[in-house]
Amino acid sequence: MCGAELKSLPEGVQRVARVLQDKGHPHAPQMLNDAARTAQEAADALGIVVGQIAKSIIFRRKSDDACVLVIASGDRRVDEKKVEALIGKVGKADADFVRERTGFAIGGVSPVGHASEPVTLIDRDLYRFAQVWAAAGHPYGVFPLAPQDLEKLTGAPVADVVKDAA
Repeated sequence: MCGAELKSLPEGVQRVARVLQDKGHPHAPQMLNDAARTAQEAADALGIVVGQIAKSIIFRRKSDDACVLVIASGDRRVDEKKVEALIGKVGKADADFVRERTGFAIGGVSPVGHASEPVTLIDRDLYRFAQVWAAAGHPYGVFPLAPQDLEKLTGAPVADVVKDAA
């Protein structure tokens, strides 16, 4: 990308694209034809299994009001107790909190390019896949990456933070 292509993208996607480019990530964001606000919608649009969606879940840490980002596989549910064991008590984040802290709307929260740096955890179940897809700052925007790239891009630790699969 030379920069001219970014001008036609939504602002959040432009921000994500710049971070990816600055960090040497080989894949730019792509815009889907339809919104992919849920992991299932994104998987359907991309023709992949829902587990390959690296969904971004935002919590609000109670002790200091910090934004907490958990990146988990689309077919798993985040276990708040496991998250709390690692970073302290958390609560739900409403849409205003998500927008204010991340700069993104729910359904388009990217793992990178946040308005303010979140406390981030990456779930280890993402490593079941060679390639995953993450939101790129807009409900229509996504980008591909290897799970290992999430560590490089975010500097976040990998942990077990989802409910056990049935």
